[in-house]
Amino acid sequence: MTRAADRHVLDEVRRSTLRNQLREGQQDRMAARLKRVYAPAEPGDGCRILVDRLWPRGLARERARVNLWLKDIAPSNELRNWFSHDPKRWRSFCIKYFREIDSRPDALGELLKHLRNRPVTLLYAAREERYNHAVALNEYLSSPRK
Repeated sequence: MTRAADRHVLDEVRRSTLRNQLREGQQDRMAARLKRVYAPAEPGDGCRILVDRLWPRGLARERARVNLWLKDIAPSNELRNWFSHDPKRWRSFCIKYFREIDSRPDALGELLKHLRNRPVTLLYAAREERYNHAVALNEYLSSPRK
């Protein structure tokens, strides 16, 4: 086998393992709190994980109080620009974003590791609170996957 084929097999095994972990009744522990990164940190936030690809504008790192910045779990720039927080594109965005998440087993594994160990708050910069990638990510984490 070639290196690319080996990597593909390894990635598929990781994705399968992560899907099984989500499917095996752990969804109740997988849901996280959601919060705009600009909102003040609170003691109940637990581990504060920024899930945006870009650092939020005008926000100092000290003020953000981010414990982990998981850029790789965020949607691709192409998908983010296509979606543009348009409610009409929400379902299509979720489907495409879930595929992207499935293709990033390392980033998903890192997020799941934190979700299993303590309370987690997923942080996002978007002004739109109902139709954003953090909401979709939390939906992905809290629903049974095939």
